Amino acid sequence: MNGGVKAGMIGACVVLLAAGGYGAYNLVSTGNVAGSPKPDPSATLVSATPPTVPLAEKQAQAFLAAWATGPTGYAKAAADTRDPAAAQQDLTGYSSGLGLSSIAFGTVLTAVPDPAAANAVKVSFSVTAKVGGATGGTWSYPDSMDVVQSNSGVVSVSWSNAVLYPALKPGQLLKAGPIPAAPGSATVVASDGSPLTAAKYPSLADIIPTISHSAEGLKAVTGGTGGSGVEVTTAAGAPVATAKVFTPGTGGVIKTTISANLQSVAEQAVVAPTLDGKPGSVVALDRSNGHILAIAFSGHSGDTAINAELAPGSTMKIITSAALFDDAKLTPSSPAPCTADVVADGQVFHNDSDITPNPNTTIEQGFAESCNASFIKDGYDDLVHGSDASALAKEADNVFGLGNWDIGGGVETANPQVPTDPVGSNAAADLIGQGTVTMNPLILASLAATVRDGAFHQPIILPGQPQPPAAQAMNPTTDRYLQQIMDFDANNSMGTAYPRMNAIPGSGAKTGTAEVGPTNNVTTNGWFTAYDNNISAAALVQGGTTGVGTAGYIVQSLLNADH
Repeated sequence: MNGGVKAGMIGACVVLLAAGGYGAYNLVSTGNVAGSPKPDPSATLVSATPPTVPLAEKQAQAFLAAWATGPTGYAKAAADTRDPAAAQQDLTGYSSGLGLSSIAFGTVLTAVPDPAAANAVKVSFSVTAKVGGATGGTWSYPDSMDVVQSNSGVVSVSWSNAVLYPALKPGQLLKAGPIPAAPGSATVVASDGSPLTAAKYPSLADIIPTISHSAEGLKAVTGGTGGSGVEVTTAAGAPVATAKVFTPGTGGVIKTTISANLQSVAEQAVVAPTLDGKPGSVVALDRSNGHILAIAFSGHSGDTAINAELAPGSTMKIITSAALFDDAKLTPSSPAPCTADVVADGQVFHNDSDITPNPNTTIEQGFAESCNASFIKDGYDDLVHGSDASALAKEADNVFGLGNWDIGGGVETANPQVPTDPVGSNAAADLIGQGTVTMNPLILASLAATVRDGAFHQPIILPGQPQPPAAQAMNPTTDRYLQQIMDFDANNSMGTAYPRMNAIPGSGAKTGTAEVGPTNNVTTNGWFTAYDNNISAAALVQGGTTGVGTAGYIVQSLLNADH
């Protein structure tokens, strides 16, 4: 050194190391030179100013050249990054996870300031990797890295595992090998194994792909074969996404509960000439286990069979009757006077004009001819102002299992609404399926099935899906009473359901007509729910003037097809 070591350098040790005879030396200091400035800790921090584009390109090319040499070059490549330890570990994991035999990089495609990081230059490049051994292949993809510089001017690659593959997130890995068939590649079939297609069953056009892509649907796949490719996985090896497919898998099948025969009948029934072009929808269930056998709808309001949220009209009297039997301890022969109208909380409720007032009407008769006054009188006196104001909601939820259903396969359905604390005249209106109560054909088909089977079975569309039971078992006496009044409605000429049901063995039913719309422009919807010895079904016709004259035809078609 010029002038040698100056005096006053107390506590400093300077070592000169000869370097291969070339006359060059490395200076290693083990202490601060007295009077010299201390090292600036901020010198290694990333500068707010990005490196120049030529320097960024040069650093990126050096990193890629070292990476391309394979495992022996990973330490050198990692040294070109801001986090050498993590980079070397990630590069090694990339190679082993992919079974990497070679990797090459195209020339740098672009090097521009990164709009997402003001202090970095984004360098884009292409990757071509041969992975996976005998079952693998060549994988090419675009990639990029950010290049930054420190406050002291050292240029390096800003490290994250996304440098290896742009879709990688922290903690994720790449693995070459077997991969499952792509979601949606499985064939969704009916219970008899026949394919379900939107062309043949238009009402299932959204349901079929939903099931085939759902997690529950994928678990239900049988048959098929896996393919090979590259997967993104968690650190524990759980699959996250497929990055590359070399050999596609075959999809297998997902079996549903749908009956091909009943689905065909339902599709035709909701567009039958008897509906006069009005939108219709229907659901059929296996009454013994809750399996959904058919879902069909027409019109432009979407899948009203499972997603409608509409007042169900007098079909609600099934639940009202059950509450009267359970909570008020009434029977089918209990008095239920059918007056021309009845007043509750200041609102006047009328019957249909074709119902003859009868002060001696029983619950069974009032149910059959659908007398509103009968149920408001008994329900209001014995439930709302009697045993329990929330009895209707409790009966619906606890005995009939109404609530947040999951029918499986990712298929969403609208939940019914039976308020626990209706306000004012709504408490009376709810008793006859007006007010604030809302349902759809799926819910009503389940009501009928619960009555016929004596127990609630949550509807499902994939066999083996969880079916939470109702909180409370159906009282056998209540169930016997419900079957009695529904059978009477279907098979006695007094019943509103009689014209559609009397020729069907083992049938029980309930009709409904609900008023909808503003008071100055009221329209009606027709409802009908019924069961036979094997199935239950419920239908809705928007704009239907009566349940039996519109929705009744749809349900009749389904029950006839069951025989």
